[in-house]
Amino acid sequence: SYMTDNKVLITGLGAISAAGANLTRTLDSFRDGKRNAGRVSLFDTSLEYPVFEARGISEKFYLEGRRTISLALCAVDEALKGAQLVVDSTLRGDDLSKFRVGVCMGTTVASQLNDMEFYKSYRNSGAAPMEPVDRYLKGNLAEFISRKINASGPSLTIVNACSSGTDAIGVALSWLNNGLCDIAVAGGADELNRIPLCGFGSLGIVSRDLCAPFDRDRKGLNLGEGAGVLVLETKHSAQKRGKASGLYLLGYGSSSDAYHLTSPHPEGVGLAASINKALKESGIKPEDIIFVNAHGTATIENDKVEGKVLANIFGQGLKMLSTKGFTGHTLGAAGGLEAVFTAAALQEGWIPASIGFSNKDDAIPVIPVMEMTKINGRFALSTSLAFGGNNAALLLGRL
Repeated sequence: SYMTDNKVLITGLGAISAAGANLTRTLDSFRDGKRNAGRVSLFDTSLEYPVFEARGISEKFYLEGRRTISLALCAVDEALKGAQLVVDSTLRGDDLSKFRVGVCMGTTVASQLNDMEFYKSYRNSGAAPMEPVDRYLKGNLAEFISRKINASGPSLTIVNACSSGTDAIGVALSWLNNGLCDIAVAGGADELNRIPLCGFGSLGIVSRDLCAPFDRDRKGLNLGEGAGVLVLETKHSAQKRGKASGLYLLGYGSSSDAYHLTSPHPEGVGLAASINKALKESGIKPEDIIFVNAHGTATIENDKVEGKVLANIFGQGLKMLSTKGFTGHTLGAAGGLEAVFTAAALQEGWIPASIGFSNKDDAIPVIPVMEMTKINGRFALSTSLAFGGNNAALLLGRL
């Protein structure tokens, strides 16, 4: 049975992406069906794919050459403010050491792929400036945030391709359930970067048009960037500091297909297993799920497999959507952002149109919502599929 007594609360939410520099602006974009995509401006490239760049990184958090960390700090700041754990908005001098705070963050680009000049110089001349090495060594995302907010609990960075953000939140949930900390800052962050753009391009899965998740004529993904962060907290900790919340993180499931390096298993066995695990852990039945925020990358294989699995588990009448039409595929940040969007939707009582969708694909048994849709109920699911056959699902609830 569903018990909220020992469940983990969500007490803060933070998001930055092309859809908005914070959660309020993001929800405005969702409401207005606004897609902020364009050509790459962050680096020189001859590739003409549209991308979703984040605007509005606060100057306070801008770090030269460390865009992923800058994005993460923006979302962490918003989430901590929402949780009433920081007062001013600089994250400086705010001492969280009196709470047992863990930090678990997912990323793929982090500060490891953004030093091309260093490698180029070293290869050509056998020498290179050392700043990038220093940046790299100090660039561990969770560790950086942990030091910044003076957190005394565990810290872990998860690099698990496109499920990194979701897996980070799942790991944080297990920390809280097992008494390793009382509060956890969890989510994902990734910057738009030349290497994934070229890499995904060479795999032939990037679209030259704006992406169309689950649509019959979908041609591939668009890349984006951003960060999405939740503050998770035990009920006891929230009560002790007088913080109320009607949002819960109830379950997490993870499973690998072990089928192919980049393609999901055609029957989606790993995705189905991870969804069923999240349902089982939370004691929620499939019919109680009111919507699913799907991974929905708009690649041919992902959407076909994911649609099949969702229809099998939840039936064809399921309300589902992909928010990647608003953010692009933000890689390691996707699971973090989408968990935040799922929580916000439960709180607000609506989900946005699954933007980009217009024609049903006969190979996909479910169709995403085509307009802003009111939702009534308590439980929702956010799913992620990743290279390496990795799959992950989070189950969120509200009072």
